[in-house]
Amino acid sequence: QLQVVESGGGLVQPGGSLRLSCAASGFTLDYYAIAWFRQAPGKEREGVSCISSSDRNTNYADSVKGRFTISRDNAKNTVYLQMNSLKAEDTAVYYCAVAPAYYIGACPTSRHEYAYWGQGTQVTVSA
Repeated sequence: QLQVVESGGGLVQPGGSLRLSCAASGFTLDYYAIAWFRQAPGKEREGVSCISSSDRNTNYADSVKGRFTISRDNAKNTVYLQMNSLKAEDTAVYYCAVAPAYYIGACPTSRHEYAYWGQGTQVTVSA
């Protein structure tokens, strides 16, 4: 059964760092585009970053460019989101999502196109 599980969230002070993990089971992550989304209370779920299959492309929301980095560790079948210089507005539940297999070398443009989602991990940035 295809499954992804997020971890690494927590409480951090403004300016701090966290690394989120998205661990896959039942499939090989490298063959799929993987994205991170986040949802703050009362707001819609928004895309944060995506890495395409075989690491051909990465993209980031403007609000996180230069602060967040997405990467893969194929040996661990895991995708990471390194988050630096965190701000209060980064507070949200962060979700990992898997695109359908036919997205080769690219990421879907809409969150509705993602096929599988994790349960989310809470990130709270507060002094």
